[in-house]
Amino acid sequence: MQGEPGADAETLIGIDEVQRSLNRSRASVYRYTNTDPRNLNPPFNPRKLNPEYRSDQKEPLVFHPHEVARFARDVLRIKEVTVEVLNSPSTATQQLLASILEELRAIRVRLDGADAPPADLHLHRQQHSQSRPAA
Repeated sequence: MQGEPGADAETLIGIDEVQRSLNRSRASVYRYTNTDPRNLNPPFNPRKLNPEYRSDQKEPLVFHPHEVARFARDVLRIKEVTVEVLNSPSTATQQLLASILEELRAIRVRLDGADAPPADLHLHRQQHSQSRPAA
């Protein structure tokens, strides 16, 4: 189950989470994984654990939770499969983006509450210059 490039990284899980989900050693997880040193993204193999698309060999292996569950159920024959995706701790970038989003929402609320702006910039300038007292 190869993922699409640009898949949502927050829903993907790494080797450690796969190891915990499958209750297997790290070495076992690597043995199960569909990798090939000659091919960065080998074709889907139903007998292997297929990682998501990678653009560089140095990128860590990540897996979609559905693929981990499929592998556990179909290949390892684990009947009860639960793959838990935990949110990663908030980073400085995520905090900055959240504050930008909050500010944009506040701007949207103020714009929605304002009178409809003039359609013509020239008309807007005339209204603005008339509302200002002469110096």
